[in-house]
Amino acid sequence: MAGNENKDPFKRFMNHFKGPSGDRDRGPDQRKVHFSIWYFILAVLAIFWFQTILSQQETSRVTYSQFKQLIKSGKVGSVVISPDLVTANLKEKDDKQPAKTVSAIRVDDPDLVRDLEAQGIKFSGSTGDRWIATLLTWVVPLAIFFFFWSFLMRRMGGGPQGVLSVGKAKVKIYAEKEIGVTFADVAGIDEAKAELEEVVEFLKAPGKFEKLGGKIPKGVLLLGAPGTGKTLLARAVAGEAGVPFFSMSGSEFVEMFVGVGAARVRDLFGQAKDHAPCIIFIDELDALGKARGLNPIGGHDEREQTLNQLLVEMDGFDPRSGVIIMAATNRPEILDPALLRPGRFDRHVAIDKPDIRGRQAILHVHAQQVKLGPDVDLKKIAAMTPGFVGADLANLINEAALIAARRNREEVTMADFQEAADRIIGGLEKRNRAMNPKEKEIVAYHESGHALVAMSLPNTDPVSKISIIPRGIAALGYTQQLPTEDRYLMTRAELLARLKVLLGGRVSEEIIFGDISTGAQNDLMRATDIARRMIMEYGMSQKLGPLTYVREGRSAHLDLGFGSREREYSEKTAQQIDEEMGAMIEETHRAVVEMLTEQREMLEKLARILLEKESIDGAELKIFQDEVRARLFEDGAGSGVPRVKDARPISS
Repeated sequence: MAGNENKDPFKRFMNHFKGPSGDRDRGPDQRKVHFSIWYFILAVLAIFWFQTILSQQETSRVTYSQFKQLIKSGKVGSVVISPDLVTANLKEKDDKQPAKTVSAIRVDDPDLVRDLEAQGIKFSGSTGDRWIATLLTWVVPLAIFFFFWSFLMRRMGGGPQGVLSVGKAKVKIYAEKEIGVTFADVAGIDEAKAELEEVVEFLKAPGKFEKLGGKIPKGVLLLGAPGTGKTLLARAVAGEAGVPFFSMSGSEFVEMFVGVGAARVRDLFGQAKDHAPCIIFIDELDALGKARGLNPIGGHDEREQTLNQLLVEMDGFDPRSGVIIMAATNRPEILDPALLRPGRFDRHVAIDKPDIRGRQAILHVHAQQVKLGPDVDLKKIAAMTPGFVGADLANLINEAALIAARRNREEVTMADFQEAADRIIGGLEKRNRAMNPKEKEIVAYHESGHALVAMSLPNTDPVSKISIIPRGIAALGYTQQLPTEDRYLMTRAELLARLKVLLGGRVSEEIIFGDISTGAQNDLMRATDIARRMIMEYGMSQKLGPLTYVREGRSAHLDLGFGSREREYSEKTAQQIDEEMGAMIEETHRAVVEMLTEQREMLEKLARILLEKESIDGAELKIFQDEVRARLFEDGAGSGVPRVKDARPISS
């Protein structure tokens, strides 16, 4: 149809007068033309200008006495008499009168007809160009007003931003062929895909469920952290089932006008019923479905009306109609309980961060469009990116491709992926940042302290890279550890070992320089947080016992008060918590001082290498790490097993 529309001159002309609504159904390859009232005004002025030029070229205006002189001299061939003008067609042009036709304003002259008859000149009468005056005084103003009014109405009501279209749902509709996403494009979340296969099967063969009296869930709520693939999974369900996909964000329902959100909900469900079977997808449901009464000081009536209308619509339609409602949120604890009850969003699909196998599968999907070098190992890349979600991995591959293109390479190598990971984790490299030699030496010993403590403790994740090249906004260096496996819990010994690694940088400064710097601020903040959690949440304090002093944040539909962060212990207990935290940090600090004092020679050796090369990784770092551990195990030293769950820098 698009091709026929372009061939039709009338439709092509009318497309110039379409507002934003006329462009809504156009394909991505069609040129969008927006009408402006100035186009019409310029066209009218151009027509009048051309008429004026042509009339000036064809007719010359003379006085009535000159007109009479032309008649007497025999130069006039014929005359047309109108109520206002007399026009003469000359027999031939001359230098004095180059125009073929002359005209003069008519005066009351009874001798005009006699003079014409005396010269034998043919003459005729005319009623004058009254239709031109009528056109100019009535038709043209009306036409201008009509087009201007049509333009304003389209701007106000036709487009998605129009004032008169506020009650229409700003929904994006994707046809079956436009989705282009199936389950084959989704990797790393196999459990979630298995949950949604039932929805796809219902959309393809609803009779299979209706025959046994079963009912498909009306709503499917996708829960997960940002970037885990909730929207992609919803589109994959629609693409797999081959049905239209209605996509809309929760924030697009609520406007400043009262009743607009409810009207948009009605319009959305009305459109969906007309296109059934189909899928309605509401992204960021928490913007629309926040629990009513959550804020007792001040409410938002318009948002609550919109939520009420959504609840009514979900109750009002028959699930056998083939309309499936899917929504996504990363804040399920603040949703209204009425949304989560059976009969509405009664199926909850949790999408967790992928494990190492899931990350490898996601990398394989995104790497299909990239030309990889022979040294690229996706399994190794998956191992060095714990905690990454699908969006992070897609960004990693894109960054690696950009780095390879910047270096004029034909393929993306493993070194490009390593640099891309460093850039995402630590920030942009700042080699031009000027650091005086003293500061550079402090940073080198600081990072060497982190690395040496991590190498000295058994069963820790190996140190993969040490760098004193500034990155990001404030990171002057970093020490990176890569876990050998995904971890989901940690023991007390592992947490204490992590505390030692975090304090290694500050202790190294104390031993070498006899002074401390501000570079350990982030380390101290993270160490304090670990100590507080060990005592207050995990019950790992021998003095306070197996108790927790932090009330877990409840879901909004379980506690609609002002919050649940109030303190539930006495001042005496608070003082004991503070004393226990200080004792834990101090004991860890003494252990690290003893450890690095005994290994000062290795500390200085590592710092000298780091000052010379600025960055140590790969085989050279492994050799140094093996040497450290060989010396320690010969002496039977080392205790504690830190496990770093992610590859974030230890120091920033």
